[in-house]
Amino acid sequence: MTIRILVADDEALLRMAFSTVLETQPDMAPVGEAADGIQAIRLARDLRPDVVLMDVRMPGTDGIEATRQVIRISPQSRVLILTTFDLDEYAFTALKAGASGFLLKNTRPEELLTATRSVAAGDAVVSPRITRRLLENLRPHIPDGSSAERDGRLSRLSAREREVLIKVGCGLSNTEIAATLYLAEATVKSHLGRILQKLELRDRIQAVIFAYESRLIHPA
Repeated sequence: MTIRILVADDEALLRMAFSTVLETQPDMAPVGEAADGIQAIRLARDLRPDVVLMDVRMPGTDGIEATRQVIRISPQSRVLILTTFDLDEYAFTALKAGASGFLLKNTRPEELLTATRSVAAGDAVVSPRITRRLLENLRPHIPDGSSAERDGRLSRLSAREREVLIKVGCGLSNTEIAATLYLAEATVKSHLGRILQKLELRDRIQAVIFAYESRLIHPA
């Protein structure tokens, strides 16, 4: 399957650079370029890309609001945020807006390609540092003790699926989960797919948040 990609960045040279890298891959096809958030929203509506590479700071409508609008009008599209600014508030806001990934623009080309494929496949791509800070940011808002009942959706999961979700919530990769639970990595991936479907979650990051908010994992 060819991954159809929209590139949104206010710098023409960067748009060209990203598109050039993507064009070298047999499974990827740049389908459009946007110079600002409004254009990104319009092209996402018209082209329905699989992945949008989205800059944060753009004139007019920024990448965060554009992400929110793209997810609303084209739910099947995944947004991968690319920025030169390694600031946590961008990551938190972008993920809350529905982005499936957050990378810096100095990421190596091969890492960008891997991240694009992962996001297109429905996974989430966020650096471990950002994930840790995300969880730290969530902790003050997560109930502890028995003051709140667990999310009823947990009852939809099998015992094994709960085990996998706990490991995901602890920040383990599929490879690490497979080694810890003595499963094949493909089996872990299948479990995660069913977990997301049963819990009506979009991606791995939402699964991490759910694991904490449902008190399946204690914030401490």
